[in-house]
Amino acid sequence: MEIVIANKSHSIYADIICQTIADAAQVRGTGIAKRKPEYIITKMENGNAVIALEGDKFAGFCYIEQWSHGKFVANSGLIVHPDFRNLGLAKKIKKVIFDHSRTKYPNAKVFSITTGLAVMKMNSELGYKPVTFSELTKDQTFWNGCQTCKNYDVLQRTEQVMCLCTGMLYDPDKEVKPVEKHKYDKKVWTRLKSIKQTRFLKKDKNE
Repeated sequence: MEIVIANKSHSIYADIICQTIADAAQVRGTGIAKRKPEYIITKMENGNAVIALEGDKFAGFCYIEQWSHGKFVANSGLIVHPDFRNLGLAKKIKKVIFDHSRTKYPNAKVFSITTGLAVMKMNSELGYKPVTFSELTKDQTFWNGCQTCKNYDVLQRTEQVMCLCTGMLYDPDKEVKPVEKHKYDKKVWTRLKSIKQTRFLKKDKNE
């Protein structure tokens, strides 16, 4: 199995990607925004997508979207082909697209809206926190993308304050960095230890 940054050569998979997304939405009965092949191809050409392949066979996909002039990015369209589900592939794709987003857009906040418990769990493991929709992008183009979702009427009725999706956000400015352990010079540490032992022996003799 290979997970790579997608490029123009992967455009041949655009149709099956869109069909897999549409089929998943129908099976789950949940809100998944549909995408057209042309849109997916654009993401590939711009280096804003990752694709999982087993040989020449499509296995999974996810892409990056920019909003609010690059202040926010979203990892969208995460999908795994039915032949490769229950193998932990979605989690691997999610990690690759997240790392790619952080490398390409290091100062952007990464957000997600989802109804899927599995996606929420993956997001949490990557450092996302649940937030209200008010903390997400105000870019209306993003919210217009929800029009193909079966729950769009809920979003409209609440004036985009809430929906069936849960909002989650990774803020690089609030990232908890591990505390770096102090590095000791081995020679200095050995010398200090020797001095301490010598002083102890002298003190012991004087007593």
